[in-house]
Amino acid sequence: MKNQDPSQEHLQSIINLYNAGKLQQALSEATQMIERFPNSFILYNISGASNAALKRFDAAIESYKQALRIKPDYAEVHNNMGTALSDKGDFEGAIESYKHALKIKPDYLGAYYNMGSVMRDKGDFEGAIESYKHALRIKPDYAGAYNNMGNALSSKGDLAEAIESYKQAIRIKPDFAGAYNNMANAMKNKGDLVEAIESCKQALKIKPDYADAYYNMANAMKDKGDLAEAIDSYKQALKIKPNYASAYYNMGNAMKDKGDLAEAIDSYKQALKIKPNYASAYYNMGNALNEKGSPEAAIDSYKQAIKIQPNYADAYSNMGIALTDKGDVEAAIDSYKQALKIKPNFADAYYNFSLLYLLLGDLDKGFKYYEWRLKMIKERPVTPARTNLIWDGEQSLNGKHFVVYEEQGLGDIIQFCRYLLVLEQKGANVTFKVKSNLHALLRTLGSKTSLNTSLPEENKIDFESPLMSLPYLLKTSWKLIPITSPYLYADQSKVATWGEKLSKDSFKVGICWQGGTTKIDVGRSFSLSLFEGISKIPNVQLISLHKGEGEGQITNIDFDVTTLGSGFDAGQDAFLDTAGVMMNCDLIITSDTSVAHLAGALGRPTWVALQYVPASFWMLDRSDSLWYPTMTLFRQKSRGDWVGVFDTIEQNLISLLEQKKGQ
Repeated sequence: MKNQDPSQEHLQSIINLYNAGKLQQALSEATQMIERFPNSFILYNISGASNAALKRFDAAIESYKQALRIKPDYAEVHNNMGTALSDKGDFEGAIESYKHALKIKPDYLGAYYNMGSVMRDKGDFEGAIESYKHALRIKPDYAGAYNNMGNALSSKGDLAEAIESYKQAIRIKPDFAGAYNNMANAMKNKGDLVEAIESCKQALKIKPDYADAYYNMANAMKDKGDLAEAIDSYKQALKIKPNYASAYYNMGNAMKDKGDLAEAIDSYKQALKIKPNYASAYYNMGNALNEKGSPEAAIDSYKQAIKIQPNYADAYSNMGIALTDKGDVEAAIDSYKQALKIKPNFADAYYNFSLLYLLLGDLDKGFKYYEWRLKMIKERPVTPARTNLIWDGEQSLNGKHFVVYEEQGLGDIIQFCRYLLVLEQKGANVTFKVKSNLHALLRTLGSKTSLNTSLPEENKIDFESPLMSLPYLLKTSWKLIPITSPYLYADQSKVATWGEKLSKDSFKVGICWQGGTTKIDVGRSFSLSLFEGISKIPNVQLISLHKGEGEGQITNIDFDVTTLGSGFDAGQDAFLDTAGVMMNCDLIITSDTSVAHLAGALGRPTWVALQYVPASFWMLDRSDSLWYPTMTLFRQKSRGDWVGVFDTIEQNLISLLEQKKGQ
C-alpha cells in the first residue's frame, strides 16, 4: 500500500523551516511534497499554517479543508482553521471550527482559549468568559487564560472582577508585564488612578521598553490631572514606538488641557501623519484651533473629521461653535441641525444652539434650549439637586417655599439674581443658595430672599430651580426682561469713604481689563495698555477696579492709573468696595466680566468693550443692552481688533466731555 505521508525525516525538515520563520520555503516544499503525497493531511496542515503565517488566509483555509477532507477528526486542524477564519474576520466561522475541535477533543485547552479570544473580539463577553473558565478547569495555573478573562471582564464592565483575574494571572506568573498593563487599564476605568499608575510602573520594571505601559500610565496621569507627567510618559512611549498614533493623539489632548494649544495641534498632526483617517484627531485638533482663535482652520479640521466619519455629531456641534465665532450664523444653524439630525437628543448641541439663539436675540428658543445644559454629560454648568422638585413654570407659587441655587460665574449671579424678585412677586418665599462672599451685596436687592450656603432639607422645599433656569421658567421675552435700574445698591458708608479718598475735580473713569484665565475669559480680555490714549484726555482720571489675574500689568505701563490699595475689597465680602468706588465714578469702562454686570446692576453709566462675537446675552449688532439700560456696548469690527474698539471709545469719551463742558 502506498504511503499517505512522506518520511518522518522529510516532514521534520519542513517543520524545522516553518519554526525557523522560513515560511515561503516551508510552503514551497510542502506544496511540492503534496504532489507526491496528495492524501497527506499533515502536509496540508503545514501548508495551511505557513499560508496563515504569511497572512494568506483564504489559501490557509483551503489547505485546512483539504486536510479535514482526508482526516475529518483532526482536532488540531479544526483549531488552526478557526484561527485563520478569526484572522480573516469570520468570527462565526472561527467559533464553529473551535467547537468542532472540542467535540473531537473535549479537553483541548488551546481551542477553549482561542475561542474565548474570538468571542471577546466578537463582543460576546459572557461567552468568552465561559470559554476561559473551561480552559482554567483543564489547566488551573494558566496565567494567559486569567489575563484574557480579565480582558473580557473589563470589556463587559465588570472591572473589580477583571482586576481579580489579572491578579490571579500575576500570582501564577509574577513577571507577567502584560497582565500588569491590562490591570492598569481596568483600574483607570474604575477610577483607581494611583493604583493604575503603580501597576504600569510594575509592568515597566519587568519590561522597560513596554510602550503600551508608558501609554496607559500617561492616560491615568492625564485623568488624574498630572498633565506634565502624562506628557512625559507619552513621549517615552513614542521613543520606543515612534509610529504610535494613539500616543500622539492623547498627548495632544493632554497638551490642550494644559493650555499648550500650539503643541497640542502639532501632536494631532503627528497622529494624522501616521493614521490619516483618524477622525478623532481631526475633531480635537479643531477644538484646539478654535480655542486658539483660529475658527477658519478649526472648521476645516471638523470637515475632515466629518469626511472620514459622516455621522460625527460632535464634530457638527463644535463646528457650529467655530462658525459662530467666525460670524457665519446661518452656517452655524445648519451645523447644529445636522448634529441633531444624527443624534436627536444631543444635549451639547442643543446647549450650543441655545447660545446662538440668545446671541440672535431669540429669547424664546434660546432659553428653552438652554435647559439642555442640565442633561450634558461633560462640562455641565450645574447639576439639579433634586429634579423631582424642579418647578414647571405653571404651578402656583403663592405661599410656597422656592429654593434657587447659584450656577456659573459671579457675573451670571449678578445678572440673574433679579429673577428672585419676580418669584417673590408671584407669592413665593425664596431661599437662594449662593456663596457667602456675595451675601452682603445681594442683601441690597430689596427682597425678602433668605441667603444660605447650603440647601434646606427636601421636606422643607416645595419647588427649586437653578438660577439660570428662571428666565425660561418665567417665560422671558424682550418685553418681560426685569429691567429695574438699579436693582443692586452700594453700601452708603463705602460710598462716602471712597468719595473722601478720590479726587473731586477729575472725570473719574473706573476701569477693568481682564477676567480670569479660562479660555472664555481670555477671549474677552484685553491689555491695560489700550487705556493709554484715554489717560491723556485732559481731566480724565483712570481708577483701577481690577482684582486678581492681570493686576500686575499696572507695573508695566507708563501712564497714570489710580490704584486703591491692598485693602480694596480684601475682606470676606465681594464687590462692596468696588460698588462704593463705582458710585463715585462718572463712567465705567470694562471688559466683559463680573465688573460689567455689577456696574449695570448699580445703574452706573457703563461702556463695555466686546470681542467680535461676544457672550450670548450681549447679542449681536447692538450698541445697547436689553439687560442694563445705562450700558453702551463697543464691539470689535473684526476678530482681535481691540485697537479699533478703543479708538472708538476714546472719540466717544472726548465727545461726551465736550457735551458736559457745554452744559
